[in-house]
Amino acid sequence: MRVGMAAGLSFQRGNHRHRVVLGKDTRLSGYMIENAMVSGLCAAGMDVFLLGPIPTPAVAMLVRSLRADIGVMISASHNPYYDNGIKLFGPDGYKLSDEIEERIEGMLDKDIDLALADSDGLGRAKRVDGVHDRYIEFAKRTLPRSMSLSGLRIVVDCANGAAYKVAPEALWELGAEVVAINVEPNGFNINKECGSTHPAGLQKKVHEVRADIGIALDGDADRVVIVDENGAIVDGDQIMALIAESWHQSGRLAGGGVVSTVMSNLGLERFLGDINLQLHRTKVGDRYVVEHMRAHGLNVGGEQSGHIVLSDFSTTGDGLVSALQVLACIKRQNRPVSELSKKFAPVPQLLKNVHISGGKPLEEALVKAAIEDGRHRLGKAGRLVIRPSGTEPLIRVMAEGDDQQLVEAVVNDIVGVISETRSAA
Repeated sequence: MRVGMAAGLSFQRGNHRHRVVLGKDTRLSGYMIENAMVSGLCAAGMDVFLLGPIPTPAVAMLVRSLRADIGVMISASHNPYYDNGIKLFGPDGYKLSDEIEERIEGMLDKDIDLALADSDGLGRAKRVDGVHDRYIEFAKRTLPRSMSLSGLRIVVDCANGAAYKVAPEALWELGAEVVAINVEPNGFNINKECGSTHPAGLQKKVHEVRADIGIALDGDADRVVIVDENGAIVDGDQIMALIAESWHQSGRLAGGGVVSTVMSNLGLERFLGDINLQLHRTKVGDRYVVEHMRAHGLNVGGEQSGHIVLSDFSTTGDGLVSALQVLACIKRQNRPVSELSKKFAPVPQLLKNVHISGGKPLEEALVKAAIEDGRHRLGKAGRLVIRPSGTEPLIRVMAEGDDQQLVEAVVNDIVGVISETRSAA
């Protein structure tokens, strides 16, 4: 509730009635958090428009469409049902910066009760009808009006999440033959052995029904993974390569490059270089990708995990819209996904996670020495990325290079030193 109060007070500008749009995914806990957020926001004098279960990118779109002051999405994205969180969007539809989020968090420790609305100024909550249809129409408009998906058999895995209604409906309205799986959320099965982080079921279904393509979304539908007609996975790096090349050829690509994170494969960087495009890297997080895109005038960005941001259409990652752009490439070129999507051979890459229970092992001299040794061994032909997880007690160790055995040795050596340091602590 205090998060709602703090967020509401932070975004009151001018003398108009202040509005919030509030969506959620399908987790059972979302209903409890929704009630608490509504109480806090109304106490701060904000009118709340309740959207119900809906994709994160729909909240980003509707905060602009409904002229709201702030957008709230209750979701833990691709994580299990027992996790949950809150994503905040400004009136422009973009995620809040670190600075603004820190300011809101700082208000939680202060006495903000005196700043709340009096009884005459309390906000009201209202459920908004037709939001699914609005988002479906928005997504459909990202394809040319003359383009139909007729003739394509598509399996879409909605991860028992927020897109369980809108994604199959949008694809069907565009003319595709749709086979929808994991579209029966019960509050506990979101992302459970399904969706973009567990695509095995989708791969099996694509084979079973002889589909042209499989589309896997995550729990809040801000990321996507594609499966080709043979059941092979097409990750975010390959999706960015496909869209960037297509837009570059048509003159649509802005800024002469693509924005991704330090985790994207070196093969993507080399592929883009071969077609005279630059890969801009940021730290991990779609928010930082978007910030770099805005600062440098680029319109294609994303993450290997499947967050794809196409700023001609959206202010944040949008799994459905990104999938539609892949489908547009298929229709224009009349070629199977397996031929279109393998733009580069990924450089051998290995990522391992080390669980930590406290302390700062990356500041230990032995760990620093192991990391420096790893960088030296990989040389200019490889990359090494070591970073703490932003959401879990983990340190992620990733290396890539043309020599797979060397990559494995470097990662294992560093993981071993971190583990020993952790044990000794």
